[in-house]
Order: sequence, then structure tokens, then C-alpha cells
Amino acid sequence: MPHILIVEDETIIRSALRRLLERNQYQVSEAGSVQEAQERFSIPTFDLIVSDLRLPGAPGTELIKLGQGTPVLIMTSYASLRSAVDSMKMGAVDYIAKPFDHDEMLQAVARILRDRQSASSAPAEPRPAGKTADKPSVDNSNGEIGIIGSCPPMQDLYSKIRKVAPTDSNVLIQGESGTGKELVARALHNLSKRAKAPMISVNCAAIPESLIESELFGHEKGAFTGASAGRAGLVEAADGGTLFLDEIGELPLEAQARLLRVLQEGEIRRVGSVQSQKVDVRLIAATHRDLKSLAKIGQFREDLYYRLHVIALKLPPLRERGADVNEIAQAFLLRQSARINRTDLKFAADAEQAIRHYSWPGNVRELENAVERAVILSESPEISAELLGIDIELSDLDDDDFVGLAPQQGGGSNTSHEPTEDLSLEDYFQHFVLEHQDHMTETELARKLGVSRKCLWERRQRLGIPRRKTGVASES
Repeated sequence: MPHILIVEDETIIRSALRRLLERNQYQVSEAGSVQEAQERFSIPTFDLIVSDLRLPGAPGTELIKLGQGTPVLIMTSYASLRSAVDSMKMGAVDYIAKPFDHDEMLQAVARILRDRQSASSAPAEPRPAGKTADKPSVDNSNGEIGIIGSCPPMQDLYSKIRKVAPTDSNVLIQGESGTGKELVARALHNLSKRAKAPMISVNCAAIPESLIESELFGHEKGAFTGASAGRAGLVEAADGGTLFLDEIGELPLEAQARLLRVLQEGEIRRVGSVQSQKVDVRLIAATHRDLKSLAKIGQFREDLYYRLHVIALKLPPLRERGADVNEIAQAFLLRQSARINRTDLKFAADAEQAIRHYSWPGNVRELENAVERAVILSESPEISAELLGIDIELSDLDDDDFVGLAPQQGGGSNTSHEPTEDLSLEDYFQHFVLEHQDHMTETELARKLGVSRKCLWERRQRLGIPRRKTGVASES
């Protein structure tokens, strides 16, 4: 069982973190300062140290030297991201910005421990000339799958991809527009036994309804006006490989009937032909629409829906992927910077905040476009939130004393004002607000919790914590 040392001077946060890690099968010790950690423990014996950056006495970065090679994960506020980057240059293995939730912390801890185990079991490799260890490079590959991100929902998705890819089962990929459904389809193809055969991608929404049957299934000479020669369709072109139909919910009903024949009989018939021919195609479909609901109202064939729904993979929207959004943004920044031969570009602190807090209704596609635009227009090394064009109220995120943890949705129902040893991260928000709202303004509450006033209001609504009508004078 990995042994983790938590060094945090806020008792309530330290206790909540200890409970979280212990519930996930980690052995945990804790201290309130670097000095206390030195006096109570042999620091190099731990598998991981999780420390706040700002501590009474010595800063958390002192533990890097005292740990003698033990990885140190630095916790810091959004307002101190530059300091966190500096801590990595001093040797911290990574940092995690407050506010954070259960998944972000567990993800970071698991990744660091996994990397440490891999490093200890693998022979050391010489570092290529010119490479530095200032900051680990962004993992753009996620192994053989090729998708960026390591939040728990994505880890679950990767596991399903690895199980499903070697089969010939039909797959339906569900998710909002811009979440990267084609990347999942590509991963399924690349990890399948059909990887050496073609993968044909078709956006059903981009082909005119009058042409879609001809495009998919081909046509014979003279089948319709303008058909001066016979032509193979895209299904035929995918023979032996994979056919990816994006936005399959836009496929007309007649084309759906033809596609059902491909799935049931393994054969196609070109438009204008009376002859059928066999095809060996694996179908992967994707949609942002609810096909089951469409089937109930007759806009999608129910029999086709069940044929497609053998395996369903759900892609989470970007707003539900936690720290992945910053990792993806950094990867896009590196890619776009390379295209214009610039190596000096980085995100400013306000841009990091905005990227993390913005809801990204257009998901990964919107993020990529925002970063590309900012890189092209940037005149200074630092890319600001304004240059990204993110529509968010940053004034609420600019508090320079962010502390605390962001609770997950659905916090507990414990309304006691007294802190307890069993206080969880979910309870922390509710407990803190109830304890302090009589003598703190909304701005002060938000600052201490490490969230914006808007976020504080939204969480009040979710948890059913009304604002007190008495006590603190109302704010303008």
C-alpha cells in the first residue's frame, strides 16, 4: 500500500484529504508544516508527498530536497500558478491548482505513483542532448489510443476502447459536438485487426440528401441524371476495413434501410443495379442526438438503432473532464506554436483560470480554435484570457488569495456547523458556508473557498443553501 505524506496547514483541508486518500486504499500521514514533518517522520521513506506551496515557516518546495528523490506534488491556488511552475523547476513532479475535486486529486496521485513505479522498474535512459527536466512534456498519446486526457471518465473510456477494438462488433459513439468522437473511432480502428485496411470517414450531415445514397452505396451508369459512369460507394471503399459514419442521426430513412441491409446481410447494391455484392465492413457510428428518442417518433429506424447499439461509448463533454482541459489546451498551444515557429508562447495566469472555468459549449473543437486564434494574434509571449476570446467573468477569478477545495456536485446533507474528523470534501463547502456566512460577505466566502462569486451562487443553488437575510450587510 503506497504511503503518502500530506503537508497542509489548514486542518480541515488536511483532514479531508487524508480521508479521501484512505478511502482509496492509500496509507496516509500528515503534518501542518515542513518543520513538523521533519520532526515526526523520515521524509524519504514516503512514496509521495502532497504539500501546499505556502506553509508557515518554510515553503512546501523545501520538501523536494528533504525527500531525497521522493516525488512531491505541490498544491497551489490559481493566483499562484507562476509559483507552481517555479516549484517544478526546483524539482516538484507536478502541481495541482486549487480549487480541485476528488477526481483531480486521485488522478494526479495515481499517475505520479504509477510513473514512479515504472521508473523504478525500468532501466534509466540517457537524456537526449538539449533536453531539460524543467517540466514534463505533455502526454499527447495516452499510450496507443492517441487521445489526450486522464480524468476518470476518460480512463473508463480507454478501458472500453481496448476491450471493444479487437472485436468486429458495431459501435455507437455518443457525445456532444466537438468532443472528439472521430478520435475514438480512429482509436478503435487502429487497435483492431483491420488496422492495415482503410478507415473511411463520412459526415452524414455534410452530404446533400439527394446524393447520400449514391455516395454511400455507389451507382451504375445512367442510374440518374449526370451518372455518366458507374462509381463505387464509400461502403464499398471500406471493404475489409472500417466505415465511420459521423452524425448518423442525420441519415435519411431510405439510406437507413440500405445501411441496415449492409449490417444484416453483409452486402450492398449500387443505386440503379439489380445485383448485390458482398462487403466486409465494420461499422462505427457517432451522433450527438438521442437516437432512441428519434426512433420513438419515427425519425430513425428502430431496428437500425438496435443494430448500431451493440456497444455504446459515451464521450464526456469538456466541462466534465476536470484538469484535462488545461492539458489539452497546452497540447494545442505546442502544436500551433510549432506551426508558426514560435517557442516563447505560454498561457498567462488569467488564461489558465479562464480555460479551466469556462464551460466550453463547443468542447474540444472550440478550445482548439480559441488557442489557434490566440497563437496567430499574439504579439507577446504570454497569451491572455482576453486574447483567447473566452466569454467569462474573470473579475470573479482574480482574487489573489485562493484557498480551499472545490466540492463535487451533490455534497452531503450534513448541516452541522461543527467540524468533525470525518468531514469529507463534499461536506467542506456546505460546512464552511454555514459557519461563516453570518460574518463574511459573498466575496470573502468565495475568496476563501477558492471559487468565483458566480460559482458560489451556483453551488448554493445545487446544495440548497440560501443566503442569510440577516447578519452581513448586503453587497452591491
